[in-house]
Amino acid sequence: MITDTHTHLYSEQFDEDRKEMISRAKNAGITRFFIPAIDASYTQRMLDLEQENPNDVFLMMGLHPTSVKENYKEELAHVKEWIDKRNFIAIGEIGIDLYWDKSFLPQQQEAFRTQIKWAKEKKLPIVIHCRDAFDEIFEVLESEKGEDLRGIFHCFTGTLEQAKQAISYNIKLGIGGVVTFKNGKIDKFLNQIDLKHIVLETDAPYLAPTPYRGKRNESSYITNVIDKLVDIYDLNFQEISEITTQNSRDIFGV
Repeated sequence: MITDTHTHLYSEQFDEDRKEMISRAKNAGITRFFIPAIDASYTQRMLDLEQENPNDVFLMMGLHPTSVKENYKEELAHVKEWIDKRNFIAIGEIGIDLYWDKSFLPQQQEAFRTQIKWAKEKKLPIVIHCRDAFDEIFEVLESEKGEDLRGIFHCFTGTLEQAKQAISYNIKLGIGGVVTFKNGKIDKFLNQIDLKHIVLETDAPYLAPTPYRGKRNESSYITNVIDKLVDIYDLNFQEISEITTQNSRDIFGV
């Protein structure tokens, strides 16, 4: 059993072949798909996806940092309305992204902190998006750390030191296609991180692993990520799959 802890199956990029794409993933042994939110414009797509795949799909709810704009309070109200209305598996993806736009940093920090507090109230994990913002993310996590904080650092691309800091907050590292890149860097030190701190993800349709880099990613390609971890950890494919799926259960509770 393989778990993709982060896949945007509702993306418009899958509108032509979504069922076939999910079938390919299942045929490759991927049976659990965890679905991060972006903003209110995608909520209905997520609910439709869950209805069509009730046994395999687990929905998160949250406001993605690149969607934190002038109307971020309305978007946060949408998140709060939904997490009060029904169950979700996590609050995510949330965080700080300074790659595209730095002008909303204060609002991103507020949205991140607010959603962490909601996650704690609901006893849910968080799924963190971080781009060019490790210091800013860690500043918030440092102030929110405690036994009631847990989650996943999605698409972890930091240093060994940053990996250890994330783990210290009870945060597991989401490892996907980047680990297969020649310049991805994390493959150089990942063997110094115990596999119990690692979960697998694709971030499909983004960040396809080698040899698909630059093309549309899909959940079945997570097997390429496992193949790389087989080399890094000197364990077999089955062992990597089982340990990382158990790690996902420890975080999500299912």
